Amino acid sequence: MTLFVGLGNPGASYENNRHNIGFKVVDNLIDHYEATDVSKISFYGELHKSNNLLFLKPTTFMNLSGKSIQAVQNFYKVKIDDIIVIHDDLDIPFGAVRFKKGGGNGGHNGLKSIDSMIGVEYIRVRMGIDKPTYKSQVADYVLHDFSKDESDMLDKWIYFVSKACQNITTKSLEEIKSTYSLKSIEKLDI
Repeated sequence: MTLFVGLGNPGASYENNRHNIGFKVVDNLIDHYEATDVSKISFYGELHKSNNLLFLKPTTFMNLSGKSIQAVQNFYKVKIDDIIVIHDDLDIPFGAVRFKKGGGNGGHNGLKSIDSMIGVEYIRVRMGIDKPTYKSQVADYVLHDFSKDESDMLDKWIYFVSKACQNITTKSLEEIKSTYSLKSIEKLDI
């Protein structure tokens, strides 16, 4: 079993926030695989399944994402090596994509929650959202919608990251890094 987790916050008011980019990629994967809804209250999230692939959008709000992941991991006996978390990242430019296994949480509350519940050795798909000028603006920045210019490029970016995720189960992490890592969205050619 492979578990793909998109991080975000539930509810229409958060739908297009920068913090919800992980949800958008998982929605794309659910559509691509025509995955079936297998959600249960005990999963604390929306869970879809297609063969041996699971797609999770925690509904616990960002700060408690680990609770949902741990519930699904325990139920389906998913190894930590087979958990892929797709999330926004303030430390890289908008449109950049990085892949890594393990590491720190960079102050990301969703990752802090996951790390405390299941450990750190899962794969991370880091989607750059850039950062505000001042650190005091971070909470407001991640909970705001993408700008008009950013929104115009979202579909292409989400499709690209979804394609990388589709290949992550059959290729090594090093192959994924060399094929799909992006320094900026301008480098995207699809």
